[in-house]
Amino acid sequence: MRAGQSNQVVRDDAAPVDMLAALFEARGWPFSAVSEDEISGEIQGSWAKYQLRCIWRAEDNVLQLLCLPDIRVSDEKLKAAYELVAMVNEQMWLGHFDVWSNGGVLLYRHGAMLGDDGLLSLDQAQALVETAVEECDRFYPAFQFVLWGDKAPRDALDSALVDAAGEA
Repeated sequence: MRAGQSNQVVRDDAAPVDMLAALFEARGWPFSAVSEDEISGEIQGSWAKYQLRCIWRAEDNVLQLLCLPDIRVSDEKLKAAYELVAMVNEQMWLGHFDVWSNGGVLLYRHGAMLGDDGLLSLDQAQALVETAVEECDRFYPAFQFVLWGDKAPRDALDSALVDAAGEA
């Protein structure tokens, strides 16, 4: 804890769902507390609006973050999507992409183990959310190229990474 400017005590960390709710509120992002262990919100990325779901498992001190870019994979594109997901995941340090078996929903997923106190700092909360959105933004074009542009997975990934490197 640290002293605030008005001699109030300001917490540097809090229960994960509470900290995420404070972050969403401060940023003006719409959100709702699904339960005391889950929060859901929406964040505008560069390419699309992303649904963000955060689920706290107190028994394991793990915060699972799911970021859904509202992309569904049709049965006929499933093989190419899985191939692209495998190549995309090789490029990532934190988290990974999955295609949910129920409904073919594409999502980014990351599990963060918190300390024994089970608290999340504001810096951690910001980093987790920003990483999820950045990774979805970085690879969104590749998924579009495969699912809607009929590009081969390798070509789609190469094109997306070149395009992203060229952005100012």
